[in-house]
Amino acid sequence: MFSFKNLSKVLVASAFALSLAACGDGEAEDAGEELDEIVTDAGNAVEDACEDVKEGVDAEDKDC
Repeated sequence: MFSFKNLSKVLVASAFALSLAACGDGEAEDAGEELDEIVTDAGNAVEDACEDVKEGVDAEDKDC
């Protein structure tokens, strides 16, 4: 049997899939590229913060 929690997950996933299907090809591609850029920027920010912390504690290995 489905619990309310599982049913809500299925409904949210379905709504998301339908919203993507409703987008034109160009809009979905643009959204995907923007998401990729956001994820890349976040990864770079985390790496920069890690390097700053390692420099602050004079760690021998400066790579993150």
